[in-house]
Amino acid sequence: MTTAVASRELNALDRCDRCGAQAYVRVVLESSGGELLFCGHHARSVEPTLKPLSSQWQDETARLHQKDPVLVDD
Repeated sequence: MTTAVASRELNALDRCDRCGAQAYVRVVLESSGGELLFCGHHARSVEPTLKPLSSQWQDETARLHQKDPVLVDD
């Protein structure tokens, strides 16, 4: 079962537990409450296995496709 639990937004200091890249997915395991962080690539690869075992699946991969505002000096 996956439930929505308020968590802080992931940032550049949060790193993937598999490869060390920036994490965009936080998984909280239902059985232990342990937390795992993954980049988008590794989150997709473990999703079929871990999502059914998680109490929380915080997916922020949509941020990868957002354009940052362009700052223009006047």
